[in-house]
Amino acid sequence: MPACASSRTPAARTPASVRPLAEWMESLGWEPFTFQKRAWAAYVRGESGLIHVPTGAGKTYAACFGAMGDLIARPQSGLGMLYITPLRAVSRDVELAIKRPLEALGVDTVSVETRTGDTTASVRARQRWKLPTILVTTPESLTLLLTQADAADKFRELRCVVLDEWHELLSSKRGTQVELALARLRRFSPELRTWGMSATISNLDEALRAAVGAGNPGVIVTARIERPIVIESVLPGEDDLFPWAGHLGMHQLGRVLEALDPSESTLVFVNTRSQAERWFHGIELARPEYRAIMALHHGSIDRGVREKVERGLKEGSIRIVVATSSLDLGVDFAPVQHVVQIGSPKGIARLMQRAGRAGHQPGQSCRITCVPTHGLEMIEVAAVRRAIAAGHIEPRVSERKPLDVLTQHLVTCALGGGFRSDELYREVCTANAFADLTRDEFEWALRLVRDGGDVLGAYPEYKRVVQDTEGVYRVENGKLATLHRFNVGTITGDATMDLRFLSGKRIGSIEENFISSLKIGQRFYFAGRTLELVMVCDLTAYARAVRGSTSLTPIWSGTRLPISESLSEAVRQTLAAASDGTEPELRAASRLIRVQQAESIIPRPDELLCETCRTRDGYHLFVYPFEGRLVHGGLGALIALRLGRREAGTFAISANDYGFELLSDDPYPFASLLDHDLFSVADLAQDALESVNLSALARSQFREIARVSGLVFQNYPGVQRGMRQLQARAGLLYDVFEQFDPGNLLMYQARREVLERQFEQSRMGRLLARLGTSRLRVVETARPTPLGLPLLVERIRGRVSLESVDNRIEKIQAKWKGLS
Repeated sequence: MPACASSRTPAARTPASVRPLAEWMESLGWEPFTFQKRAWAAYVRGESGLIHVPTGAGKTYAACFGAMGDLIARPQSGLGMLYITPLRAVSRDVELAIKRPLEALGVDTVSVETRTGDTTASVRARQRWKLPTILVTTPESLTLLLTQADAADKFRELRCVVLDEWHELLSSKRGTQVELALARLRRFSPELRTWGMSATISNLDEALRAAVGAGNPGVIVTARIERPIVIESVLPGEDDLFPWAGHLGMHQLGRVLEALDPSESTLVFVNTRSQAERWFHGIELARPEYRAIMALHHGSIDRGVREKVERGLKEGSIRIVVATSSLDLGVDFAPVQHVVQIGSPKGIARLMQRAGRAGHQPGQSCRITCVPTHGLEMIEVAAVRRAIAAGHIEPRVSERKPLDVLTQHLVTCALGGGFRSDELYREVCTANAFADLTRDEFEWALRLVRDGGDVLGAYPEYKRVVQDTEGVYRVENGKLATLHRFNVGTITGDATMDLRFLSGKRIGSIEENFISSLKIGQRFYFAGRTLELVMVCDLTAYARAVRGSTSLTPIWSGTRLPISESLSEAVRQTLAAASDGTEPELRAASRLIRVQQAESIIPRPDELLCETCRTRDGYHLFVYPFEGRLVHGGLGALIALRLGRREAGTFAISANDYGFELLSDDPYPFASLLDHDLFSVADLAQDALESVNLSALARSQFREIARVSGLVFQNYPGVQRGMRQLQARAGLLYDVFEQFDPGNLLMYQARREVLERQFEQSRMGRLLARLGTSRLRVVETARPTPLGLPLLVERIRGRVSLESVDNRIEKIQAKWKGLS
């Protein structure tokens, strides 16, 4: 079990090696916190650990000063400390933060540099021969360093690895990539210490194990530093009609403008890049006088533009920024006074992270203004406030032994000096994500990169590693080595195209599918300006800036977030007590609550509400587990399958964060067939497979797995393959495996990832277990209720005109008036 150091215990002494750094802090009026001293002392004792304190409390210096003091006291010529950040955009800020005390103390024996995808070729070339004492880098750049033949020598003197925003990496394949890299580094440097940092995570023990390695001891350092989160809301007036669905929230623009103060530094957070473009455009049109002090920031905008925005925030020349999660993490914007969240944050930790951008100082309160985009989001905001007050926060669970990441890692190790299979198997199993990896699974992955597996042996490009006479596996083919380095990493997505002005100046990147849908001369809005498409050449689109406006903005795939499991629970609790709630959001939602109660019921947390009704569309079943959009999509398909076994029927399915709808054109006895057996956990896996077109979904998911595992390459020297070409090649491999190698473990992984990512299968299992003990409430209603109407809108908005949708909503609302 890990030890836990809390600031409530007696104060720790600052170790002698760290004392000059602590005195530098004191010279600036910063008294070191007890948790910082405990982290430094733990480092000096040779321990690894996890620091979990609020945003802005001083985690960076707590994690770094132990190693920095050690390097000052005992200088060395090679790399001594690695700082790994998930965002390369913040690497420069981290570098400056580390340099600041060193320069103030006149330390010239410790050099600090950054290495990311943005590092210039000349700096990378210099680092190829000599690394600095402290290197700030990303998971991908670290993996590239591990592909160098002299990797063991480069990392032999490494003393410490610091993992920034560890919660953000933990639950993704990037996290498992880091865990494997850490296992490799511990082999090169057995005395290596690892320190993770996080402000928003609940499963600290698991996060610690992932950071320090399976079976290794570690300490959890916590602190009770009060940073109150003040949650306010922009709400509709008492007589205002509020939308029942949608996530853009542009109808709230006028109220948001009233809440913005141009004299205050403000971050306006949204959940998607398309939403960011629209909100920036809306504010710009309504307040043209803000243009000089306003900016847009998201991951598809050119890096140089983003860095200019970040500098403007720090300097105070830019005071309003509309941003996505690109500004969630890492960058310290002390001047920010106010944060606005458009729409539900969809997670408790996400709201805490974003709120923490304001007043980024220990003990200072965080002020965030939430802007619900539809009626039920008012309840979500109240639920988030209650959850934070109760100390509830989401856990982050690491991926379990993704074999595509392991396959890539095998080639990385073969390039980075080579490996022996027995030694590498034992090493890989020290990574917590691969602690239960069997030898058969390891040998299967090795056979894939050595022989091309069972069916690709006739093709030399799949024989990536070769065993020499001493039993060491290496990469001997120079072309394959180059392709591997060009494609290192686990970040995948739809192919993007560079967007440039005719002068060649880069604007940003847009998904290939969006550009292919445009005609030459068509206008669209991107990066805060109206553009006109001029031409497309290879994978670069050229545009010119034009006057005027347009409503056409790019839509990026995969950006709608489902509500988290912890927030789902908070919503169920809050809704059940909504009629007695005193929060302003619940008062604003009182009409919705009264109508729901009059038309049906408000379900208690231990109840499952199912509503049936008939409309001109057909016969409806609405079910409300309040468990998230992805889970409801899978659960709707599962219940449709199980109902169909009892009585044949054909159903249309829609889902949102609150529930799902089944619609039958013909009369169907939903009410008489509903019972607890429909929601049984029994045969869940088999029924889930049968309820969806798993083969087609797995075939699509296999593209990512094939790319990560190195079966297909997207990047070539000077060239990037288009999405259609990449998908075709991955699809061909999938068909070959399906026909001739059905036991292929990457095929199993593709199916597992589909069930988990598309339907959150493990979460669905927990949901069904909960529903198995819930009271079933079946209510026949005269029309869709406030809970059901968003599902109806979700289903019909995409296939009928907006006007006809709005007309139908108005008619239903008119019938509610007498009930509210």
